[in-house]
Amino acid sequence: MTPTLAPVVDADFEAMLSIRMEALRESLERLGRFNPEVARARLRSQFRPEWMQHLVVDGERVGYFTVEPREGELRLHHLYLRPAAQGQRIGAWVLDQVKSRGLPITLAALRESRANDFYRRHGFKVVEEQDFDIEYRWEAA
Repeated sequence: MTPTLAPVVDADFEAMLSIRMEALRESLERLGRFNPEVARARLRSQFRPEWMQHLVVDGERVGYFTVEPREGELRLHHLYLRPAAQGQRIGAWVLDQVKSRGLPITLAALRESRANDFYRRHGFKVVEEQDFDIEYRWEAA
């Protein structure tokens, strides 16, 4: 299932917060760290519509991702999919799109999240382990 991309505008914040909380809830609850107010504040601090894209399947927003351009690399801040949309190769499609830009990609994944296996399968290497996150980097061949 190939998604289409749609731009993000300021008015999309609440809908995107809902997707973020759906996507992260299980992992955060397992760590005892699920807090809707912290999730709101974190997304607000990183909300840059010009770097964000909605993922749309059959007319429904099923997720979004954020790619921050940096000097000589890209930072993937968010790649969130509603649980019902996970496991359908949408995340792999997003990574292919971002990798096609040919720049190194960095990102962080929450410890104990299934996302860690996903990123490792797609060629990301651990560069640092922190208290709650694992930092990854991907380099073009």
